Amino acid sequence: MRKWSEGFGALLGEIKARIQSGQTRALVAVNRELVHLYWDIGRIIQRRQKGEGWGAAVIPRLSRALHNELPELKGFSERNIKQMLAFHREYPSLQASLGEQPARPAARTGKVSKVPLPVALLPESLMWSIPWAHHITLMEKVKDLSSTSSP
Repeated sequence: MRKWSEGFGALLGEIKARIQSGQTRALVAVNRELVHLYWDIGRIIQRRQKGEGWGAAVIPRLSRALHNELPELKGFSERNIKQMLAFHREYPSLQASLGEQPARPAARTGKVSKVPLPVALLPESLMWSIPWAHHITLMEKVKDLSSTSSP
């Protein structure tokens, strides 16, 4: 009887670990796809604004239209769409694919110069793995490398 319970405990542990590992991989895959989608939406808006002369007024209109067309859809508020556009502007050279090519984007540091965000030096595959909220925090908090270094 004891061998059966010991064997069952090992089986339970192995299956539990496999379930948790699978759930983690699924969450990472969903996050990668969402971050990629948000960057791509920013790219599309940027291209339309540049090519067709659309101004910032398109963003609230787009947000309302998405809410009306897809009321169950979350994450496409005016604020979040503006963040998607800002995300693309911060990292304009990311590729549309999820490849391993090194990224060379730059953070906005004012009118004078551009300094790469430390995260921008990561391979693209890692860029897509960073959660959306962390990208937002980085864009809001890190404006140039001098603010992140020690005195």
